[in-house]
Amino acid sequence: MASQAGSQPVALARSAARERRRRVLGPLAGLSHGALLVWTALVVVPIVWTFLASVKTEDEIFGSAWSLPAVPRWDNWARAWEQAHVGRYMLNSVVVVSLGTAGTMLLGSMAAYVLARYRFRGGRAVYLLFVSGLAFPVYLALTPLFFVVRNMGSLPLIGPLIGLDSYGGLVLVYIAYSLPFTVFFLSAFFRTLPGAVAEAAFVDGASHARVFFQIMLPLARPGIVSITIFNVLGQWNQYQIPLVLLSGQSKDKWVLTQGIADISTAAGYDADWAALFAALSMAILPMLVVYTIFQRQIQAGLTAGALK
Repeated sequence: MASQAGSQPVALARSAARERRRRVLGPLAGLSHGALLVWTALVVVPIVWTFLASVKTEDEIFGSAWSLPAVPRWDNWARAWEQAHVGRYMLNSVVVVSLGTAGTMLLGSMAAYVLARYRFRGGRAVYLLFVSGLAFPVYLALTPLFFVVRNMGSLPLIGPLIGLDSYGGLVLVYIAYSLPFTVFFLSAFFRTLPGAVAEAAFVDGASHARVFFQIMLPLARPGIVSITIFNVLGQWNQYQIPLVLLSGQSKDKWVLTQGIADISTAAGYDADWAALFAALSMAILPMLVVYTIFQRQIQAGLTAGALK
């Protein structure tokens, strides 16, 4: 009874807030809701259609594209997994994206923390250099990037690990292209964190590294989780960069996007479309699961960084 009595004022306050918001927005509220519905349809309908096509025959895909399958053909998934080697490509993507995201978050969080919390000569210029990377499409640098990574392959000892047709070279490029947004987002987040806790730790004799890893980084957890998910999504969906850097004859090191593209191009007009849509569904499903699990953390990170 006490809990119900306590929840009533909260519910009334929320209702009043919604009513005030509705009066302030006026017609804009209806327009915004309509725009969100249109955007939802544009995103959800292709995904649902892809999943439906993955369990259809090719005659059903091209003959009755919007109908439900007469009998779900799960052998399409098995054929994509085994014959098109989607399982191996997915494992390669998991390895590359895991290493790339880990490196991005480690280097990006340290750089963002220093640029946000310390004042030193040239700090602003370094920050603007990172931010300028947001305005430079990586696709414009694919040709010089190819030669840079190829030249790295000639380095002694570590060259074969970071050159062309190596996971190390691809991971380094993933880290480099993901750092600008990571530093931009996290530096703004670190500026919102209270400095009193760090100052108290310094007084107690904590080092700068210990303050960062044991105090500031846990405080920035909502922002860290948010930007980690964004980096995972961005690196998982990359196609042009691995296409250029993993361009060798061997397909064993290909990532998932290359494998899916190969399904549609290997046989020309006789491509296995049912297996192709099954492979696309396999690529989409992990990201849907990740976002569904961490959506609250993503929203909390974005709102915390905006409101503090």
